[in-house]
Amino acid sequence: QVQLVESGGGSVQAGGSLRLSCATSGYTGFTSTSRRMGWFRQAPGKEREGVAIIHTRTGNTYYVDSVKGRFTISQDNAKNTVYLQMTSLKPEDTGMYYCAATRLVYSDIVPPPSPDQYTYWGQGTQVTVSS
Repeated sequence: QVQLVESGGGSVQAGGSLRLSCATSGYTGFTSTSRRMGWFRQAPGKEREGVAIIHTRTGNTYYVDSVKGRFTISQDNAKNTVYLQMTSLKPEDTGMYYCAATRLVYSDIVPPPSPDQYTYWGQGTQVTVSS
């Protein structure tokens, strides 16, 4: 079965950087297939929100407005891994970051993500940004 495993979280000061990784297993060539894959985050007491998504076949991306210009999502098909490079981190970026992926999709668009559209989930990695 498909497994997504996140790594790279941690504690940093505001202005710092982190790179999150989401490694997939259980499905050879998972990131080479046509699906939407990326990152959600959830802060205490808040709803889970989609932060950055990539269409694994076309490379089309979506970013929530609050991270545009600071976060970059990318993929490495040889490693079956998706990354989230986070720079200029702010305290409001604090939260549990989850990697998620859809089943196969037949559209090239990447709409604003809703958690219920995503089938596969990792366990999460904590990101804490202090001021």
